[in-house]
Parts: sequence; C-alpha cells; structure tokens
Amino acid sequence: MPGPSGSPALSASPRRFDLIVFDWDGTLFDSTAFIVKAIQAACADLGVAVPGDKEASYVIGMGLIEALQYAAPGLPRERYPELGNRYRHHYFAKQHELVLFQGTLDMLNELRARQHWLGVATGKTRKGLDEALDTVQLKGMFHASRTADETASKPDPRMLVELMDHFGVEPARTLMVGDTTHDLQLALNAGTACLGVSYGAHDHGTFGDFNPVHVAHSVPDLHDWLVRHA
Repeated sequence: MPGPSGSPALSASPRRFDLIVFDWDGTLFDSTAFIVKAIQAACADLGVAVPGDKEASYVIGMGLIEALQYAAPGLPRERYPELGNRYRHHYFAKQHELVLFQGTLDMLNELRARQHWLGVATGKTRKGLDEALDTVQLKGMFHASRTADETASKPDPRMLVELMDHFGVEPARTLMVGDTTHDLQLALNAGTACLGVSYGAHDHGTFGDFNPVHVAHSVPDLHDWLVRHA
C-alpha cells in the first residue's frame, strides 16, 4: 500500500514501525483530571457513591458505558444511560478549555514528515473525537481512527486490528502508545508493541507486566524516543 502523499510503501522502510497508534485522553490530550471530575460530578448528580480519584481515573480509556459501570457499580443497569448523559453534560460544558499536551503538535508533525502512518484508538465516542479533531491545528493530522462506540472497547484488540487491516500493516510494524493499562493490554491482545506514558491516568509502576518498549515521562521524552527508535 503506498504511503502518505504517494510515498513508497512504508513496509520497505528501514524504520521499526510503519503505523503508530495513539490513545487520546491522557496521552495526547491533557484531559485526565477533567474526566475524573466529570465522572465524579455525574455520580453525585444521581446520588450514587462518588468514586475517588484513583477509581475514576482507572476507567479512562474504556468505552463510556463500561467505564461508568466500573465507576458506579451500585447503580441499576437501566440507569447507566442517564449517568452517561450527566457525564457528557459535565464534560462538554468545559471541553473547550482542554488542550493538547505542550509539544504534541511538533511531535506529530515530525512523525508525519518521516512518513509514519498515524492513528488514534480511543474510548471516546466518534462524535467526541471528531469534535476534538475538527480544529485547524489537527485537521488531517491522523490518517485513521477508531472509537469505542463504532467497534469493541479496549482492551479488546479489534481497534488495533481494524487499523492494521486498514493500512495493510503487520502487528510487528505497529506501535500502540497510551497512558493506561487498557491501552497496553490492547496492544498485547493485538500482538503489537506498546509504549507507555507516565503523565496520564494510570500509575506507570503497573506497566511492566506489558513489556513496553519504553515508558515516557513527558511529551519531549516521548518525542525523542519515537524519533530515535520508531
């Protein structure tokens, strides 16, 4: 399959990874603390036990309903859509305040210049991701993406499998980058390499079980590793 802009097939490149897939929240987008607060506010609205920061942050990366079932296990199943609506209310009310981690655009632009395919695999909905990507700075940045409401939620491997199939890229030539164990388990389940970032939702002390190629402690660290080793 030809590379971006008609470049030669990336499979012929000496680089290690042709396809680099990023998680969104907590990896590229500085939204972890805000998601936690939105989950907690939604639970308070419905009068159920409000999860602590650790419990609320654990669910980041999951599909919304799966996440809320974990965060509010005592809520009757039929009320999860109501809880989801309250979460979206709190999230979208201030979504415009959220920003990319500093240095993210420079990193993505350099990876595109090096002719990597760039993808997104996220627990967000398609509507939520498209709203985030529909900005001047990000329009057209990613070659493909998958969201939890259009395929299986993490850590089911389907997101990565579909992205690899889309580009005709083998698991050995694919890297998943994320801030949660859900992201790293997704990669493990799909047979790809993974890279963890420690500045997002999950304690990076738990990443070792997934054998990441690297754990980045900042966006500059991530940028440097990808340029040198990806």
